[in-house]
Amino acid sequence: MLKMNWTKGVASAVIGGALLLGLAVVPATSVWAQNQSAGAKGLPDFTDLVELVGPSVVNIRTLEKARSAAPGASAQDEEMQELFRRFFGVPMPNAPRQGPRQNRPEQEAQPRGVGSGFILSSDGFIMTNAHVVEGADEVMVTLTDKREFKARIVGADKRTDVAVVKIQATGLPAVKVGDVGRLRVGEWVMAIGSPFGLENTVTAGIVSAKQRDTGDYLPFIQTDVAINPGNSGGPLINMRGEVVGINSQIYSRSGGFMGISFAIPMDEAMRVSEQLRSNGRVSRGRIGVQIAPVTKEVAESIGLGKLQGVLVRGVEEGSPADKAGIEAGDIITKFDGKSIEKPADLPRAVGNTKPGSRVVVTVFHRGASKDVNVTVVEVEPEKTASAVPEKKAPAANIQHLGLTLSDLTDAQKKESRVRSGVRVDAAVEAAARAGIREGDFILAVANTEISSVKVFEALMSRIDKTRPVSILIRRGDAAQYVLIRPVP
Repeated sequence: MLKMNWTKGVASAVIGGALLLGLAVVPATSVWAQNQSAGAKGLPDFTDLVELVGPSVVNIRTLEKARSAAPGASAQDEEMQELFRRFFGVPMPNAPRQGPRQNRPEQEAQPRGVGSGFILSSDGFIMTNAHVVEGADEVMVTLTDKREFKARIVGADKRTDVAVVKIQATGLPAVKVGDVGRLRVGEWVMAIGSPFGLENTVTAGIVSAKQRDTGDYLPFIQTDVAINPGNSGGPLINMRGEVVGINSQIYSRSGGFMGISFAIPMDEAMRVSEQLRSNGRVSRGRIGVQIAPVTKEVAESIGLGKLQGVLVRGVEEGSPADKAGIEAGDIITKFDGKSIEKPADLPRAVGNTKPGSRVVVTVFHRGASKDVNVTVVEVEPEKTASAVPEKKAPAANIQHLGLTLSDLTDAQKKESRVRSGVRVDAAVEAAARAGIREGDFILAVANTEISSVKVFEALMSRIDKTRPVSILIRRGDAAQYVLIRPVP
């Protein structure tokens, strides 16, 4: 009572003072209500979205047939493995595949993992992650109405982590696919899935970044939506109720959500799913080059101008790039009319090109740009790199660069598939500091091709010995630019 009276007295004094000053007085409860109302209006309401998209999201359980237990494995080990699979959706690290428990039929299917997915079409095609269904003997799909179906794996693509499964059902509620190009950083998004096996769980957040490079073929959508094991394969949904991505990965040091998650953009996923539904596999293009970033120093030293393109470190013998005349040390700046700004751009552009297509590739070669025609072929396993040639007797010393060089024999050129160049027999001081090693081949200096030690010496006699010099070297099957800064 004393506290209430004291509060009333202070309030009266404040009101009286305010009236003397000619100020309007608003009750505290009214201000609080206004603030609450304004705050509520500023926050998104996901309830309608959940009702709209929720029925299209499915729970996916994978099963594997019981196999013989590993020698020495105990029942306790097997129970731990099963718990890990059940709650985390993945096998226990460094553990053998789970064998059958005692008194259990040899071929009885055992729980393997839990994931999520969403309905692509009303006739039963469902999209999920490739890692959700990888290695599964059986795939079970549960709808929100509790109906359960055994699914057939239509196809899975490990490179993009996209898979399509099919259930025998009709009249299913399919998702609406959104335009990823309209997605903006800071936009609210929502995820629905089965984290830790908890079905129909809704989490929300914002788009943290777009075009995040974490893989060769995909620029991911980064969000702060809570994603945990079991969410994999579920949809990322915008505020219009459209699916814009597939929740696929998290960045974590603990194994759990730490505020960063990644989703496969839906436009990329749809391209993959169309091929999986048509052919059961994905066909990608290749041109047969190994690439590396172009540094600012290298771009300036070879006259490239702005920092762009990718450095060709190696060209596979007989590959489309080899037949088109592309060489190690070239800079690819455009592919089929599209600018190549960073290393990830080229494999994505080439990979999305239909094998058999003939495209124009722009390369920066020895100080000038040129266009070459390349016929793209289908991806195949990489070839084994050839051995480094044996060294031969020294032929010349370039003292101010710290180089000892020798001419290449015909056998060395043939074995290493180079047309010209000189071999580094020793690299000290300036050359060693630049990263050049014995056994490297020097292919060009200051955009000039080197055919012999004599040509190298003649060129160096015309170059300012006090300034850094750009040198293209070949090491094994890879080429790169280095800058040698002469000893003062």
